[in-house]
Amino acid sequence: MSRALVTGGSGVIGGAIAHALAVAGHHVYVHANSGLVRAQEVAADIIAQGGTAEAVCFDITDAAQTGAALAQILEAGAVQILVNNAGIHDDAVMPGMRPEQWSSVIDVSLNGFFNVTQPLLLPMLRTRWGRIVNISSVAAVMGNRGQANYAAAKAWLHGATRSLALELGSRGVTVNTVAPGIIASPATETIFPKEAIAKLVPMQRTGQPEEVADLVAFLASKNAGYITGQLISINGGMA
Repeated sequence: MSRALVTGGSGVIGGAIAHALAVAGHHVYVHANSGLVRAQEVAADIIAQGGTAEAVCFDITDAAQTGAALAQILEAGAVQILVNNAGIHDDAVMPGMRPEQWSSVIDVSLNGFFNVTQPLLLPMLRTRWGRIVNISSVAAVMGNRGQANYAAAKAWLHGATRSLALELGSRGVTVNTVAPGIIASPATETIFPKEAIAKLVPMQRTGQPEEVADLVAFLASKNAGYITGQLISINGGMA
């Protein structure tokens, strides 16, 4: 049984990914920072459905705290599936954006990616098999008003994915990026009324978290062993 870590697993998309990986037969670490209770609920749901999971809590922007938490996880063996899903929004148009809005969003999406991924690589490489999936956004592909910080942070992941895929490919480890569009959640229902969705999305609907999760689960499977270094959009035709 492979062991999988999903950062931001307490969120809507992260929780769906955790469930999909558990259904595929993996033991899933459901990560949270401030949402530990929700991560525990996701893990409990997975267990109730016959899977195996546990919730873990640490701040991925804190390298020392993250390293200590990962060292504890690695005591049980290598993590062979990593989904870097954690990310935050702090939106403002650039002329009015505060420096801390820029730095905090980048800290989670980019520095958090490094803090989590780097310590897991050597143990993963020793097994000669691994899957890393980085969750980006349509905002990084198209841009979005008020999200220069978020779009930049996620777009940087695209370059990191390409480079890391080149470094790890010979050892059986794939690295890919998934860029979701507008995915159904309580937040998107408030921000995007049906009329807006009809104008923005050629398929005229929001995507479902499970649709993103199914794509991630495929990329994490043995069947996706020849797919690496790719940016795969799932956005209903937006871009």
